[in-house]
Amino acid sequence: MDAYFWIILVVGLVSTVLCLGAGILKKAPNDVTLLSVVAVEAALVVYLVGSIVRVIAGERIAGEAWEFWGYMATAMLLPPAAIYWAILERTRWSNFVLAAVGVTALVMAARMNQIWY
Repeated sequence: MDAYFWIILVVGLVSTVLCLGAGILKKAPNDVTLLSVVAVEAALVVYLVGSIVRVIAGERIAGEAWEFWGYMATAMLLPPAAIYWAILERTRWSNFVLAAVGVTALVMAARMNQIWY
């Protein structure tokens, strides 16, 4: 496991806990929950930039490159989609949608790590 995975692990789990907590407490999405998902997106951007640099430097992806980049693109689309949902539907249930982003990004990062190595 590389550092990118560990960063997404920590940020994703923190975001998930914050969003789940807000949903359980019946709160609407707020700055804390929305910004925690923005942090997940920022971690994914770091992963993207790092992956591009590694490929340019000559490092090879062990698995299928299209699969890795497909996971990356999908993972990066999830946070903006969930934030859009949460802004449109400002109910406690949107926090559960936001919570799913952190866990999903974590699982996708684990799979990207497997494909890379």
